[in-house]
Amino acid sequence: MRVRRPVAALVAAGCCALLAAGCTNAAQEEAQARANRGLDQPVPADGSAEAGDADGTGGGTGQGDSQGGVVTTEYAVPAPGPREDRLYSADVLLTSSKTLSDEAVEKVRDLDGVEAATPISLGQVSMENRVYSIAAVDPATYRLFTEQTSADLQAVWDRVAGGEVAVSEELEKRLPLDRQKNLALGTGEEKADVHVGAWADQVPQVDMVVNAKRGEQLGLTPGNALLVSTGITSPDSLRKPLQRAISGEEVSVQNLDVVARFGLDPDAFENVVPVGAFADAVGTFRYTPAAGGRINPDPAWVASHISTQQVPILGSVTCNNAIFPQLRAALGEIVRLGLADEINPGEYAGCYYPRFIAGSTSLSNHSFGLALDLNTPGNGRGTVGEMDRGVVAVFKKWGFAWGGDWSYTDPMHFELARIVQPG
Repeated sequence: MRVRRPVAALVAAGCCALLAAGCTNAAQEEAQARANRGLDQPVPADGSAEAGDADGTGGGTGQGDSQGGVVTTEYAVPAPGPREDRLYSADVLLTSSKTLSDEAVEKVRDLDGVEAATPISLGQVSMENRVYSIAAVDPATYRLFTEQTSADLQAVWDRVAGGEVAVSEELEKRLPLDRQKNLALGTGEEKADVHVGAWADQVPQVDMVVNAKRGEQLGLTPGNALLVSTGITSPDSLRKPLQRAISGEEVSVQNLDVVARFGLDPDAFENVVPVGAFADAVGTFRYTPAAGGRINPDPAWVASHISTQQVPILGSVTCNNAIFPQLRAALGEIVRLGLADEINPGEYAGCYYPRFIAGSTSLSNHSFGLALDLNTPGNGRGTVGEMDRGVVAVFKKWGFAWGGDWSYTDPMHFELARIVQPG
């Protein structure tokens, strides 16, 4: 005899099955999202950092309490906790070489049409001849200006609070990581190996973010930039009011909606504020975009930083003034070692090129006159190259990095990596 189950029971059972399937799918999607952003990777077990819980995902105070927590280092700050405030659009970025005054920040916030504004510390780091923007932020307020997929993934901001770096997802295949997923940020005394805690979308014009303690370690200028949301108000209509609000301070006003679509804001000059050893050689680099991938640096910067001088082997070259002592020392030693014939002056491809890297809106160290390309035939990108290793060793001794060591090689390329004073 067959026993029929009541319809209500069948419906309840079906609902339970659907709910279970939905929960399973949601859990799988969450797990995949975490994996895609690097949130399940372990923190390096090198003594400089330790995970607060078994999978290193955080969720605690940022101080490594007994309940588990984000990565605990001397650069940790309290974790921000779950997002409670609304999200804002990132519409305008104000950037200066100096800390913006509290008065200027409040004037911007008080403008009609400005919905929100949060200070960040913005600078640039150079890795393998590309210049990347890095921001030191308060995770709790900065996250409100990112896309919801980033803003609501709590572990991203716990990891930033814990002393790690969160990097834009589009850079995952490009950046030179070591085996422990660390990035070498900065140069010289400010250089630090920082673990990539997450790959997550950032606001336009920001490639990676750290917390304020990391920013201080890297030498970022505190509060020299301001993210502004204009909501339904057109950013273009606020350009002049913003400029008036910050009058007296040398500040770039960039419309991020234009940057997002076209890669640059043609109506604004850009401020580049390098960190690390080459900051002394560059200072504040100001430029405006031009046609054909070129840029127009501030003429005053060019006059004070760029010159044409004589050096051994190559003869007359145009470079940053700061590079000449080390370049002369390196080329002079190459002559003394009998290796001068290993460098062909006719295959020298220049030092100072004020332009974007081809096919991008990224600057290279050539834009600052801090890199040079030698023996271009036979030393193309992605090859082992034919550069004499004795020449390479001398350049490294005198403070230059060699492109042949990079993950995507560029063996013709040498660039300033640290300041060395010839005796």
